[in-house]
Amino acid sequence: GSHSVAVGVDQPVSIDVRGSVGYYCAGMNAGGTITVHGSAGPGVGENMMSGSIVVKGDASQYAGATGRGGLLVIEGNASSRCGISMKGINIVVRGNIGHMSAFMAQSGNLVVLGDAGDALGDSIYEARLFVRGKVKSLGADCIKKEMRPEHIALLQDLLDRAGIKDARPEEFTRYGSARTLYNFNIDNADAY
Repeated sequence: GSHSVAVGVDQPVSIDVRGSVGYYCAGMNAGGTITVHGSAGPGVGENMMSGSIVVKGDASQYAGATGRGGLLVIEGNASSRCGISMKGINIVVRGNIGHMSAFMAQSGNLVVLGDAGDALGDSIYEARLFVRGKVKSLGADCIKKEMRPEHIALLQDLLDRAGIKDARPEEFTRYGSARTLYNFNIDNADAY
């Protein structure tokens, strides 16, 4: 397959890719609207700044890694480490996500309509995770949190922007940081 498709876009252009792509598609996207009419290999939308990326199929591991802004929509499933170290990006996955997703996620929002694998949100900072399905297990320092009115509004906006009309924010559970790993504590040493 073709690799590194549409990397480094820094103009408000629209790009349609007919078929599937290899690794790092639309990496560093700044302002582009990129649609993949197929599936994406590892690292789709890596370090994305702004704009939007829609993957009509599935995405391989570390989708949206270190993303700083913009919206990444995966209409199928995402593999392991989805949203790893995310720094402001919004990721919406219609299907399921794999293990270690949102590992060290710093800020931004990860919305999952399906289920999440093991160790969700391990070592998470301030990112918000919204999962409609089941979570196999939570990672270190990640806990279930209350859905307040501002989270319902935020989630509704993200679902609207992702074109999702068959899910309601009230159906999701929010997860985030328990804030116990912020300061190193010898009692938590085995969690690092």
